[in-house]
Amino acid sequence: MSYTYTFEDIHNRPVAVIGAGTLGRRIAMMFASRGGTVRIYARRAEQRAEATQYVAETLPRLVQDRGFGEVGVVMGTGSLEEALDDAWLAVESVPEKLEIKIPLWGEIDRAAPPDTIFATNSSSYPSRLMAENVRDKTRLCNTHFYMPPQFNALDLMSDGQTDRGLLDTLLAVLPEFGVHPFEARKECTGFIFNRVWAAIKRECLAVVAEGVARPEDVDGMFKINWRVPAGPFQMMDLVGLDVALDIENHYCEEFRYLPKKSRDLLQSYVDAGKLGVKTGEGFYTYT
Repeated sequence: MSYTYTFEDIHNRPVAVIGAGTLGRRIAMMFASRGGTVRIYARRAEQRAEATQYVAETLPRLVQDRGFGEVGVVMGTGSLEEALDDAWLAVESVPEKLEIKIPLWGEIDRAAPPDTIFATNSSSYPSRLMAENVRDKTRLCNTHFYMPPQFNALDLMSDGQTDRGLLDTLLAVLPEFGVHPFEARKECTGFIFNRVWAAIKRECLAVVAEGVARPEDVDGMFKINWRVPAGPFQMMDLVGLDVALDIENHYCEEFRYLPKKSRDLLQSYVDAGKLGVKTGEGFYTYT
C-alpha cells in the first residue's frame, strides 16, 4: 500500500480525530482550517459537544488571524466506524496510557480504510509500543502536537517500519494546515522538543518543591525573559497535571536517574483533584 499523497489528493477527504480532550479538539481545529471535514470520535456525548463548540467558537478567528484557509466542518460522533469513513488520516489523542492505546489501535485498524494514515499524538510513547494490534505497521507513526494554534511545531517519528512515503507526505502536507513537522531521525522517548521541555519542566517543579520560588515567579520570569505568553506552570495547567504526571512517570521508567521531587509535587496536586484548567484549579485558580 502506498501512503504517498499530495494536498490535492486528500483535500476532499475527512480527517478523524480519536479523542476530544484539550489537544484532540485543537488538532481537529487545525485540520478544519482548510475548509475540509473533521470528525471527532469520543464515547461521551458531553465531551463531543464541548469539543465541537470549542472549534466553532475558535476556528473563524484562527483562519482570520492566520491569513489563509477556510472554515471547515467539525462534527462529533460516538461511532468509530463513522469517524473513520473515507478518512485519509486518523490521529489518536487519548490519555497517555498504553493499556488504553493498544486496544484502541486494534479497533481503529479494523474500522479504517486500507489507505488511512495512522498517527498517534502520544507525548512520550513511541508508536512502536502501541502497534501490536495494527496489521500493517508501515502505516503508523508519531505525530506529536504541542498546543495549537499557539504552538504549531510537531514531532514526526517512525515506528521503526513506517513507510518513507508516508513520512514524506506528512512533512509536505501538514504545513498546509498551519502545522510544521520536524522529523526525529531515530526513536527517542520524548522526541525532539518534548525531551528538552521535560527537563525544563522538571527543574521548574524542583525549584517550587524546594520552596525556592512560587509557580507565578517562575512563569513571570519566563514571560519577561523569553517573551512567551505563558510559563511552564501555566502550560502544565493547560495540558492537565494528571497528563504531566503520566508523562513524567514514563520518563522515569526510561531514565532511572531522574529525581523524584518533581513527581511528588505533581502527585500531591493530582491526589487533591487539582488537575489544572479542566478542574478549575491547579497551580492557579480558574473561573
